[in-house]
Amino acid sequence: MARYNDLDMNNWKEYDDILTDSLWIFDKRDKSGVHNASYHGNFIPQIPNQLFRRYTKKGDWILDPFVGGGTSLIEAQRLSRNAIGIELQEDVAKIAHDLVKQEKTKDFKGTIIVGDSRVVNIEERLKCFGISKVQFVIYHPPYWDIIKYSDVMYSASDVQKQYGYDPKQSDLSRIREWDDFVKAMNYAMMKQFTALEKGGRMAVLMGDIKKQGKLYSMLAEIIKPGTLENIIIKAQHNCFSDQTRYSGNFIPILHEYVMIVRKDDPLIYPIIAAKTYKADIRDMPGAVWRDVVAAVMEQCDGAVPLSYLYEQIESHQKAKKNRWWKEKIRQTLQCNPAHFRHTDRGMWTLNRNTA
Repeated sequence: MARYNDLDMNNWKEYDDILTDSLWIFDKRDKSGVHNASYHGNFIPQIPNQLFRRYTKKGDWILDPFVGGGTSLIEAQRLSRNAIGIELQEDVAKIAHDLVKQEKTKDFKGTIIVGDSRVVNIEERLKCFGISKVQFVIYHPPYWDIIKYSDVMYSASDVQKQYGYDPKQSDLSRIREWDDFVKAMNYAMMKQFTALEKGGRMAVLMGDIKKQGKLYSMLAEIIKPGTLENIIIKAQHNCFSDQTRYSGNFIPILHEYVMIVRKDDPLIYPIIAAKTYKADIRDMPGAVWRDVVAAVMEQCDGAVPLSYLYEQIESHQKAKKNRWWKEKIRQTLQCNPAHFRHTDRGMWTLNRNTA
């Protein structure tokens, strides 16, 4: 197998400064050199530093389709890697470019492209540097609308006046519906994955979102092309969120995920994609009769006649697969007194304290 880093893997335990387990805990962010936290939502420099050292070699090319404040490019050049970033807003791209330039080394090659990472023709931009693919992609999409970037961190109207386009139209953090956000996130994911060469890796930093008692999991719903190689839990202390107090039974989310996928074949590769659908317990092969009957009765306020139960179950798989399904319903009611109570002739109710 070709080497994909500059480490001596036979003596990996000797690297005290490289995290080799699946739990990354950071006490504080690296603020050395030009690194700063002024760009809200940028990841800490230790993440790209660890990833680049573990999965790339000197001279390799790295792509960051959501480059933001330029953290990944700063780390890439410090480690003698080359890098290309994509940023939606030109003012932000200029700030990142200036930061990178302050620490630029003579051998570093790279650029920051202004545009939507879902639209930019990456292959054409790579040709400018005499390459066709990159060895690593680091992908840090917005956590849905937790932090809104366009028209908050900078004025969308000013951008439109100066550059002739409205950044809100391409901003993933401005997408209102979760399902639409997931589609946009996954489209960008697949587009960047195609820019990888065979054997290359793509790392995605992402988190979970909680709204009104519901968890929206980016890890669960992000598309996973290629070979799923690692999932790392990242925790950081001394953050702004550490000072926040929550009311009620809200559980603060104190971790993020770093998912790493590998491209083993340039043409055909597996894809893991989440699918959300609704299922009826009356059609589930593993559902027992007691649970099916109880589920039907749970929708009702009081006692129901047997005819109602027959009507609610007859057209479903549970009944179609049992010739004696009516008898089975009666047997279920009679043999489970802890769950069902006979109130009158042909009438049954649910014991809700045990259902």
